[in-house]
Amino acid sequence: MSKRKICVVVTARPSYSRIKTALTAIQDHPDLELQLVIAGSALLDRYGNAVDFIERDGFPIAAKVFMVLEGENPTTMAKTTGLGVMELTNVFYNLRPDAVLTIADRFETIATSIAAAYQNIPLVHVQGGEVTGSIDEKVRHSNTKLADLHLVSSEDARERVIKLGEDPEKVINTGCPSIDLAKDIIHDPQLDFDPIEKYGGVGENLNWKNGYIVVMQHPVTTEYKESKKHITETLKAVKALNYPTFWFWPNVDAGSDGTSNGIRTFRELEKPQNIHFFKNMNPIDFLKLLKNSKALVGNSSAGLRECAYLGIPVINIGNRQHRRCRAENVTDVDYNEQEILEATKEAIEKEHSGSSEIYGDGNSGERIAEILATVELTFSKTITY
Repeated sequence: MSKRKICVVVTARPSYSRIKTALTAIQDHPDLELQLVIAGSALLDRYGNAVDFIERDGFPIAAKVFMVLEGENPTTMAKTTGLGVMELTNVFYNLRPDAVLTIADRFETIATSIAAAYQNIPLVHVQGGEVTGSIDEKVRHSNTKLADLHLVSSEDARERVIKLGEDPEKVINTGCPSIDLAKDIIHDPQLDFDPIEKYGGVGENLNWKNGYIVVMQHPVTTEYKESKKHITETLKAVKALNYPTFWFWPNVDAGSDGTSNGIRTFRELEKPQNIHFFKNMNPIDFLKLLKNSKALVGNSSAGLRECAYLGIPVINIGNRQHRRCRAENVTDVDYNEQEILEATKEAIEKEHSGSSEIYGDGNSGERIAEILATVELTFSKTITY
């Protein structure tokens, strides 16, 4: 029997860490063939050139799709997605996969779903069923309705996908593959590298070995005009904190120009001495950095997923993760300098909390590969409204 060809499309830096262990498990499975497609901002140096990490990790790339238009506003998001549909349609036509796998909820992932579904290719959606608000939620639920098989990260998400009318037998709680990486870190938590020495970046050469925080704050697509104002509140709080800080560049979303401009303007005018900025980091190194930090500040889903498992205090700012399931490690605050500052001070003084398995037990990648090898793959479905 020939191997099933599973085409996985990675469109951005965070998506790679979300799916890395599943890629390994698919690649190693005797009944599966991995067809890895890298697209979108994962190919761009401006956003960390995630493709370099992917290639260094030993994954052969079947195709690269350049589709991001400059501008970082709702119009370019729509055009980028349209271009993605056109380009990915050709990729799938040439690769002839037995199934296409799309990840989570980034705005451009709908292009993967449309290109596969319209060509009657079975579509697998990982990490559906969650809620956050903004364009991400619309895209996530749209991917769910286009998908034929749903590999969700929590029981809450599974129940929601079924409520959307999907066949319960096609909705499987595998947990989130990013927790697999976090599980490895739990067993080997030592920060065995110097982040600045290894990854360069921009900013001060911090004295971080006695403690530091990590900041990762992205624009909110429905609030993109406020992105510069939002990031400035966080910058002021972190500067006032005067504590060593490793800060990661934002995703390519509507408003990222405002976020980036806010960072550059603040850096030029205020010259913060306690912040060092990075574009990207290997997923394992990033998780080690998180595990050894005092807190994660910002609005990244890593705060709700990986940090829950790692037990890291999280200061979650604003509406980007609205209504997404969270463990006890998360403190929610508004876009307000004083709120952010006070909550971060409290987090630095706290002991790390216990590990939560709200998003999985650390065995998701192998679980996903086995399902893909054995489940019946279909491109039509019974709706259970």
